[in-house]
Amino acid sequence: MAVDPPGTDPDDRDPRERGLMRRSVDGGAMSPWLIIGGIALIGLAVYVLSAVF
Repeated sequence: MAVDPPGTDPDDRDPRERGLMRRSVDGGAMSPWLIIGGIALIGLAVYVLSAVF
């Protein structure tokens, strides 16, 4: 059985760290740049497909 590295016991963590970890596990917020990049990538794909067909 694997042993946890020292200092990783959940009881030893700072309460603020636990709060941040809880929020990040819930899915977190998507970066606005990721959304903008996704829209730009879709637009580029539509542009290329319209030029090909």
